[in-house]
Amino acid sequence: MKILVVGANGQIGRHLVQSIQNSGEHVARAMVRKEEQVSHFKELGAETAVVDLEGEIEEIAKAADGVDAVVFTAGSGPKTGKDKTIMVDLDGAVKTIEATKKAGVKRFVIISSYDTTREAIQNAGESMAPYVVAKHYADEWLRGAGLDYTMIHPGLLTNDAGTGKVDVGPSVKADNVAREDIANVIFESLKNDATIGKEFKVINGQTPIQEALGNL
Repeated sequence: MKILVVGANGQIGRHLVQSIQNSGEHVARAMVRKEEQVSHFKELGAETAVVDLEGEIEEIAKAADGVDAVVFTAGSGPKTGKDKTIMVDLDGAVKTIEATKKAGVKRFVIISSYDTTREAIQNAGESMAPYVVAKHYADEWLRGAGLDYTMIHPGLLTNDAGTGKVDVGPSVKADNVAREDIANVIFESLKNDATIGKEFKVINGQTPIQEALGNL
């Protein structure tokens, strides 16, 4: 399986590309924004594509040409303004979904946020509301796009080493989760067709990832 990782230079994206390449069976195509970000992924043996998410759908579609699945892990990050939240977390996600369809790819995994319901928008503080709104509408777009999607809602992301064990489900209580574990949840989801059409929350837990996904 060849997997386009959009947002590959982010922390989850880097873990995911590493896991894919370590498998020896699957291949990552790392989509990054800058040419200077390419060398890290080439050293891992991954394919690369330099594409700006704020560019045209056609450029993203070219990056997706010939892959079996697309993963959207991109995010504007906490240090950017509301404009980048809209351009990356919402418009970038929607363009990637449309580019995936344009490239004839069916399988799509998106990293959302823990809670993107209307209630979550109403309860979000002023600084977080634009982010939750962006994620809410990106999720809504994906649900109606006709793709074989999996939507992952992680808890509070940390840089702790992954344990390989998580709790997953539609209503697990908010808690921390390691970015490394989220990357491995993505990878295992791609290998498990039972996750197609599913969305679930993920936090630190006691169940091995493969088993946890099998229990969905």
